[in-house]
Amino acid sequence: MSAPGREALLEVRAIDAFRGPAQILRGVSLAVGTGEVVCLVGRNGAGKTTTIESILGLLPVRAGRVAFQGRDVTRLPAHERARLGIGWAPEDAGIFPDLTVEENFEIATWLSRTDGDRRAGLEQALAVFPEVRGLTRRRGLHLSGGQKKMVAIARAMTLRPRVLLLDEPFEGLAPRVVTRLIEAVRSIRDLGIAVLIAESNFVNALRVADRLYAIDRGEIVFEGAPEAAQAHPEVIKILRG
Repeated sequence: MSAPGREALLEVRAIDAFRGPAQILRGVSLAVGTGEVVCLVGRNGAGKTTTIESILGLLPVRAGRVAFQGRDVTRLPAHERARLGIGWAPEDAGIFPDLTVEENFEIATWLSRTDGDRRAGLEQALAVFPEVRGLTRRRGLHLSGGQKKMVAIARAMTLRPRVLLLDEPFEGLAPRVVTRLIEAVRSIRDLGIAVLIAESNFVNALRVADRLYAIDRGEIVFEGAPEAAQAHPEVIKILRG
């Protein structure tokens, strides 16, 4: 399985995943191409976060395969996947509240291989989020919701990922902040970084995605262009209830 017309960068093939005794994912397959923004859309509880965590190695898969740049990474630990170039900004932003923004960045860059990589990753992140330059001395506790999301994505970028996984990056934010983050995602894509977004808001997904997957009850029920998703009655029914 590969992204249409693009080099396959990240591939998920028929994965099953469980949380305790409960099976959450059933044969989930998807692909993200180089320099592509893909949205995985679905209602709360559909399996979006479980898919993201399975790709990252935070949740083991029972069956199937995760490949990155043609390499099977299914059994690699999460930190090794990060070193290879899989970045992540979690749904809750994951900002350490008692640390400054600068210190949050420093923790992320511990995985960087050289000082040059650290500097280049930080400068790339701050070029996408210039607002963050003025926040470096502020503790995470004192950031707004939108600022936390920006810092979380910028922190993920400090490792210079090839693909960036964003879990509900727009949730709970004011419309103008959502628009700003959508602009940032486009800038990230223009840098050649692929982006996979788990998103419950269909309208936001339509605004940012080059391609969509819809997931329901742990199964992929649609793959295609945003325009096709809008014209697909079953997808609309699933996502809007």
